[in-house]
Amino acid sequence: MSAPTSWPSFRVLCVDDNRDCADSTVLLFRAVGLEAKACYDGPSALRVAEEYRPTVCLLDLNMPGMDGDEVAVRLHGQPWFSCVLVAITARSDEESCARIAAAGFHLHLVKPVDPKNLISVVYALFCRTAFAGLLASLGNDLLTSWDLDLP
Repeated sequence: MSAPTSWPSFRVLCVDDNRDCADSTVLLFRAVGLEAKACYDGPSALRVAEEYRPTVCLLDLNMPGMDGDEVAVRLHGQPWFSCVLVAITARSDEESCARIAAAGFHLHLVKPVDPKNLISVVYALFCRTAFAGLLASLGNDLLTSWDLDLP
């Protein structure tokens, strides 16, 4: 599957306190023609998300100061919020999975995430978003969230 050359109105925000991880993820998305930005902590992610309005937000779960799950909860509380939240963390234990679910994440990926798999996940979200937008423009609201509770 090849990625589209243009991703209209589709932005990714990568939030990770590991700058190399966040920056390399942004470079990966930009390499396939996607608009992406990096943040390295929770407070800056909240500020940037309000201005940038990402379609997908990739959040590391364990960050100093403000964990990704707290960022997710705060994003859900914003009136402008409408994006897919993806937890990307090295943890997959029951406690972490419960935290992720309670914070309202839509997907959970476990590090290390293969770059091809990450692009595939985001491409699938892009296709889902584009298809839902097409249906909405046709006045058909039969498909609003598929099996995932996505915005």
